[in-house]
Amino acid sequence: MTEQQTIVITGASDGIGAAAAGQLQALGHQVVLVGRSPEKTAAVASQLNAPSHVADFADLDQVRTLAEELLTAYPRIDVLANNAGGLFGQESTKDGFDKTFQVNHLAPFLLTHLLMDRLVESDATVIQTSSAAHRLFGNIDLEDLDNARSWSANKAYGDGKLANVLFTVELHRRFHDQGVNAVAFHPGVIRTNFANDTPSLMRFVYRTPLARLLTGVESGGGRLTWLAAGIPGETWESGRYYENNKPGKINPQVKDAALAQGLWERSEALLGL
Repeated sequence: MTEQQTIVITGASDGIGAAAAGQLQALGHQVVLVGRSPEKTAAVASQLNAPSHVADFADLDQVRTLAEELLTAYPRIDVLANNAGGLFGQESTKDGFDKTFQVNHLAPFLLTHLLMDRLVESDATVIQTSSAAHRLFGNIDLEDLDNARSWSANKAYGDGKLANVLFTVELHRRFHDQGVNAVAFHPGVIRTNFANDTPSLMRFVYRTPLARLLTGVESGGGRLTWLAAGIPGETWESGRYYENNKPGKINPQVKDAALAQGLWERSEALLGL
C-alpha cells in the first residue's frame, strides 16, 4: 500500500515489534510505538524519530491511560497491532488475573475495546501476534481462564495465544461489516530473551546452540509488516490465522463459534465493560 497509514504497534520496544516498526516506517507509514520499558521504548523512538507511549499490560489502569493518549493524539488509527505478549511465571497481577492471560489477552482486548469507535471510523485493521503454541498447548475453559485448577507455563501461554485467535474470529464477526478487518499470525519462533523467567522448558531452547535455528527478529517482524502494509481481502483474509504468510493450521477450538462469543462476553464481564 502506498498510502500512508498510522500504525500503532504494542510491544514495540524490542523484538519483532521494533523490527516491524522500522520496516513499516521505511515503507512510508507513520508508526506509533508502545512499549513497557520507558528506556527501551525511548531508544527505539529516538532511532526512528517516531512518537511513543509507555504502558505495562500487567496493569490495566496503564492500558486505559494508553487508550486515552492514543485517542487524543491520533485522529486516525489505520492499524492496531496487538503485539505485546509473553510467557510468565505463575503470578497474579494487581488486577487479580493470571499475568500470562492478562498480558496476552485481557489487556489487548481492553485496548481494542477502548479504541473501537476510532478503529471503525478509520476502517482499521487489528492484528494479533499469536503463536503456533495456540495449537500445541491451548485448551480454553471459560470457567477457568486463569488455569487455577492446573497451571503450567506452556498451557497458560497456549491459552493466551488461542484467545488471540478466538478474539480475531469474533472481532471479524462483530465488526467486519463496519469496515474493521482482523487477523492473527504466528511470527515464527523468534531469537529473543523469551520465557527467561518462567519454568517452561521453552526457555532452554533460547539459551542453547539450538537458538541458531530460530527465526531472526527481522524475519518475524516482516510477517507483521506483511499484514500491516497489505490490503485486507487481497493480501490476506479477515478473520483468519496465518503462518509464514499463508493460512495456518488452527486449534480445533478456533472453529467453535460459541466459544469465541463466550470468550468475548466473559472478557467483557471480567473487565467490567
